Amino acid sequence: MNRWLTRRWPALHWPSIRGRGRTDAGPLLLTAAVIAAVTLLAGAVPALLRAAADDAVQETVRRAGHDSNVLVHANWERDDGPTGGRVRMPRLAEELDDFRAQATYALGPDLDAALLPPVAAVNGPVLNITGGSLPRTFQFTYLAGDLGGPDVTWIAGSPPGPTVSDEYVETPYDGPPWPVQVGLSEEDATALDLGPGDRIPVRDGQGRDKDIRVSGIYRPADSADPAWLLAPALLRPVAGADGVGITRFAGLLSRESLPDARLAIDEDQLRRTVHFTPAPDALSWDATAALASQVVKLKAASGSSSDRGQTLKWESQLDTALRDARTRNSAAFAQAAVLLTGVLTATALVLLLAADLLVRRRTPVLSAARQRGAALPDLGAELIIESTVVSLSAAAVGLTLARAAAPGVSWTWAVPVVLAGAVAGPAFGTLAAARASRDRRQPANPAARRWIRATGQLRRAAVEAAALIAAVAAFVTLHQRGLLPVASDGDTAELTGDLILPISALTLGALVGALVLLRLLPLGARFALRGALRSRRPLAVFGAAQAATTAGRALPLLVLVSTTALASFALILGTTVTRGLDDGAWSTVGADARLDVGADAEAATPALAERIAAAPGVGQVVVAQVTDSARVFTESTLLTPRLVIVDAAAFQRLLATTPLPDAPALARLTAPGPGPGPGPGDVPALVRSSDGNLRTGTQLQLPRDGAPAIRLAAVGTAPSVGGVDDVVIVDAEALADAGLPAVPNTVWVTGPGASRAMSNTGVAADVVLRTDVLRAQRVAPLTAGLLRLAWTAAAVLLALGLLGLTLAAAAGASERWQTLTRLRTLGLRPRDARWVAAGELLPPVVVVAVCGPPLGTLLARLTLGPLDLRLLTGQATEPAAVLPWWLLGLVSVALLAAAAAVVPVESALRRRDRLSEVLRAGE
Repeated sequence: MNRWLTRRWPALHWPSIRGRGRTDAGPLLLTAAVIAAVTLLAGAVPALLRAAADDAVQETVRRAGHDSNVLVHANWERDDGPTGGRVRMPRLAEELDDFRAQATYALGPDLDAALLPPVAAVNGPVLNITGGSLPRTFQFTYLAGDLGGPDVTWIAGSPPGPTVSDEYVETPYDGPPWPVQVGLSEEDATALDLGPGDRIPVRDGQGRDKDIRVSGIYRPADSADPAWLLAPALLRPVAGADGVGITRFAGLLSRESLPDARLAIDEDQLRRTVHFTPAPDALSWDATAALASQVVKLKAASGSSSDRGQTLKWESQLDTALRDARTRNSAAFAQAAVLLTGVLTATALVLLLAADLLVRRRTPVLSAARQRGAALPDLGAELIIESTVVSLSAAAVGLTLARAAAPGVSWTWAVPVVLAGAVAGPAFGTLAAARASRDRRQPANPAARRWIRATGQLRRAAVEAAALIAAVAAFVTLHQRGLLPVASDGDTAELTGDLILPISALTLGALVGALVLLRLLPLGARFALRGALRSRRPLAVFGAAQAATTAGRALPLLVLVSTTALASFALILGTTVTRGLDDGAWSTVGADARLDVGADAEAATPALAERIAAAPGVGQVVVAQVTDSARVFTESTLLTPRLVIVDAAAFQRLLATTPLPDAPALARLTAPGPGPGPGPGDVPALVRSSDGNLRTGTQLQLPRDGAPAIRLAAVGTAPSVGGVDDVVIVDAEALADAGLPAVPNTVWVTGPGASRAMSNTGVAADVVLRTDVLRAQRVAPLTAGLLRLAWTAAAVLLALGLLGLTLAAAAGASERWQTLTRLRTLGLRPRDARWVAAGELLPPVVVVAVCGPPLGTLLARLTLGPLDLRLLTGQATEPAAVLPWWLLGLVSVALLAAAAAVVPVESALRRRDRLSEVLRAGE
């Protein structure tokens, strides 16, 4: 009770605090500089990554193009009349407005805010223009947004009007063609040589003539209006939209002529759709989960395609694009967290080393204060105040700079650095003061001394075992769980507590490697000392003795090994990602160039491929039918893999001449070899699956319309096609023999002239160039950010390692040169003293230079797989570790050069030491 009553606040001696700060201003400023620099990095990186994540979400949606649009379809109300005919509905435009408003309301406020105002489009069938020597098609379209359709200026004639003025008109089903008025753009009218009042000669697919009349000629007020993207033929003729050499024209309907357009064609041929285009600038990473969930709910509640009612039918790939972006962002944050954890751990070790150096300088002062009666709590409080002021001031400077360099700042990652800087110095200083006043004596009993020594060894073994167990648990968790957070709807997919252990696997592995070297280095030093004692070289004996004396210092070796291994890992990570981007571009495109032919022009693909093959500089040309989400059945499961129907021999030659992995199993599609083969009537296929549902030996069925399904037999593993994991590859000739001829829609081209050969195909097709894909991947926000972080982390870790080497040398400089100066009184020359000093400093550095990069390489091979780098590189599988030997060698050379430079610098600084002071140092 008296103990609690006598407890008091620490009595601080402010002159001592100020005096120690002025005396040791250099080490304190060094500590502050380290804290400020690392705090700048730790505070800016998360904010920069979050901004990059937002940019990545927006870029993903932009790259998805029309696939990310949210589309709503609905059937019209039937127009059956009471007398067996079709009734003209004059309020058809108002019904379309109601349909657009209904669809907008169903979106919900969050999804509505992320989308641009809707545009309703009504499209008729594609009609053939008769007459003329060139094939041409025509389609009439009505566009309407919340403020009406896109603005146009009528330069001739007038807007389309109604055919009749009566409110109620019923026309028989087999009556004459119902006239409908449309407007033509200036370019369409010129190309067709038509004017107001002329009739467009068109027929439908059944050869029936249609009565379509030109009411006027218009000029768009803004040709960049997004509404025109839904029907580009309304602005100008579009070549290749319906096949090679076929030009599409379009006519613009008005609210008044829309009812006539429905009567002019069959009842179910006029399709209405509301288009919602995402606003990329309104999207952010935080909102991806909620938006994707809302899109999924809309599609789940959507009516079926066979429903003849007016229920809403939703269609969109926006949820897929958002989920992909979300997954990549989460992977990038986890990868950055791995690097930041390594940097922060290395910084904490360097701060411990700097605190150790500071305490060594202050030990006489602290001991004197303790001997004069200063209480340990008082000394501890004084040291805590000093270190806290230094750490918080430096952290404030670092965070301020981070806020200036980044769109935000994250203080969470800076906390470990500030704590290490604030606690290390007071802890070491209090221990040093306690040892100075401790009256505990070394026992004279050998058994007691052995007991003390065994107790220390057990404590050290316990710490090492705990570190080893933590590292093993971290690596097991990393490989079994991975780094991607398990996010639920509405979650921001931030790093959660369950990721702390796998994220720390790399750092724990580096620390365990350092502890192993810490065990081996004293053994090696003692072995070298025994060898030196048998030699006749006194310098070798002195150097080995000094090295054996200091080999057991744990902190310097932990700093050097961890920083070197982690810097090597960062270099390997950056090199692997850089190489993986190139391989990912090959995997995404499949060749130097790829042509994705539109559905309307697939019939012209073979002729187009022959024309490309004849172009100069073209190596190989392979055509294939690539169908995404094809329906393939196993015995009890419906699968939707990518179905590739291709000439197996040509595809195998293509893979053999590119950096893509070879696929010898393709030969089994035409000449089945050893292994499981197809049964009678089965078509051999190669399969690839990410979840194991498709594997060799699986029996598949490929359904056909109006015919029995084709049986497929999986005879081998398929290569990845376009970076997709779920793939089924079938030989085109074998499938044609089974009754399903291929309709090619993809052309792969290799050779230096591939891009030039595809520059002007004349068909509606998308050209994908490998160089463009590689360039886009390199400048992608997340990829560029991770690469910059990897190179920055490597540089920071190397700088921390060099700083740690300097601090370690400075911490032992006084004792080292005191011993060497005494040896000089026995005849040791200054040059020999430098050699002895080098013999003490170089062995641990040489060990680190030799073992550090291999340790980083081992850690890279253990951790790169679960890091999910393929999500950033675009590869189908995880990239193999690429070792930049010259960079790893540069790390080792930098350490050796720094160690070699320390000796002459110390010799020059110690040259003025007086021999009398050295000889009296022990008095």
